Amino acid sequence: MAYRREIRKVGIVGTGVIGAGWAARCLAKGLDVVASDPAPGAEERLRAAVANAWPALAKLGLDATADQARLTFDPDVAQAMADVDFVQESAPEREDLKRKVHAAIDASVPADVMIASSSSGLLPSQIQLDCAHPERVLIGHPFNPVYLLPLVECLGGDKTDPDAVQTAMDFYASIGMRPLRVRKEIEGYISDRLQEAIWREALHMVTEGVASTDEIDDSIIYGPGLRWALMGPCLTFHLAGGDVGMKHMLEQFGPALKLPWTKLVAPELTDELIDRMVTGTKAQAGNASVKELEQLRDNCLIGIMQTLRQHDYAAGRVLAAAEASRLASQAPAAWAAGSDVPAPLRLYETTVQIGWVDYNNHVTDSRFLEIAGEGSEAFFRYIGMDQAYWDSGQAVYALETHMTHVKEAKLGDRLSITTQLLDSDEKRFQLYHEICNGDSGEVLASVETLLINVDSNASRSTALPAQIQAALEAVAASHAAVARPERSGRRVSMTKAR
Repeated sequence: MAYRREIRKVGIVGTGVIGAGWAARCLAKGLDVVASDPAPGAEERLRAAVANAWPALAKLGLDATADQARLTFDPDVAQAMADVDFVQESAPEREDLKRKVHAAIDASVPADVMIASSSSGLLPSQIQLDCAHPERVLIGHPFNPVYLLPLVECLGGDKTDPDAVQTAMDFYASIGMRPLRVRKEIEGYISDRLQEAIWREALHMVTEGVASTDEIDDSIIYGPGLRWALMGPCLTFHLAGGDVGMKHMLEQFGPALKLPWTKLVAPELTDELIDRMVTGTKAQAGNASVKELEQLRDNCLIGIMQTLRQHDYAAGRVLAAAEASRLASQAPAAWAAGSDVPAPLRLYETTVQIGWVDYNNHVTDSRFLEIAGEGSEAFFRYIGMDQAYWDSGQAVYALETHMTHVKEAKLGDRLSITTQLLDSDEKRFQLYHEICNGDSGEVLASVETLLINVDSNASRSTALPAQIQAALEAVAASHAAVARPERSGRRVSMTKAR
């Protein structure tokens, strides 16, 4: 079966916390979303949840066509799913209900549309039992908040076409996720089985008075939780073995596996245990509402992922790939002979990240220069400075740079750069960047820079390749019609009152 590869409209069935998270993620990626849920007030709750997630998504960078208005709602599943390209079901975690819902979806959409369940532990072979086309039914298990966390576990049932699973994984990757294929059909899949083990131990410790809910949480967030953001338990314990690694770790700590350190059988969920859990977590939350805690969680997760992005590691690598894909899709194609040149060029967009601001929550001078540098890099790509250019031993050096600050940029602000070519000759070119607020268009800073082409092997300036000179001439011809910026050509000085 050939499944739909071009997915423009996603159907969401079930609009609770998980379904709303899927809707927000897909909308942020510039997709159309149609949602369905029979519960009274479901549409209002869904739109409120998407609006609450939107500031966090904006901090990570929205697709150019992202718009909450692209969300539609229809309580009738058959009508809602009639013309979608992919279905993500997020109904309550009951096997009988999911079988019923999947049968209804299966009867409503063409056979080439995949149907994925957000189930956190049910077997896909059971969910697909009542479907006429079970080959396109699979599990796509995300993690809350779905709009931020990239992991999605994927597996099929007895009758699932392996190509459907792979195609779904490709789709998930295209919306900035890290799909993980589960090798065997098993209850709870991978991550939830690990989480369940910790959860059962936590309940035992609360039951027996070993620790309170806040003490259990502290034991994770101040210790292993920090490591787990970048290394899972296996690699973490590999490091625990010193230079020899996992072998020494198992030899040294292996005997502890025989000790009664865990109680994997869940404790009885008594009224007393429920009361302890509820009382403890309410005290931890204090006066903060769930929505306030969600936004705190989101901001902390963004900070962690952006830090990992700087190291091109773990969830940060997924974030970087998603941003690169988004920028590539939004940037103009590289100049080709005869093509029109926008004046000025808009080649780069970004979002202010947590490591870019000072104690006043304002972007620092050095980061503004880095952002302008990304604008220059985008211009290099536009005029044809590709890998072949760099491999030839040539490079571009900055001779002089001048920056003017106009307004402040804060954490989470969207930024866009417009670039104007002011002058060029056979070796040099002069660029003028305006760093603007991506929402209001206000100019925040301007950066003017003079660059020269260099033969890195000979350590001397050299003429630009003919094709790049041709690109610069085309840009210059277009940009000649744009007024020279008022701030260009400035120097640092203090004007004295007379």
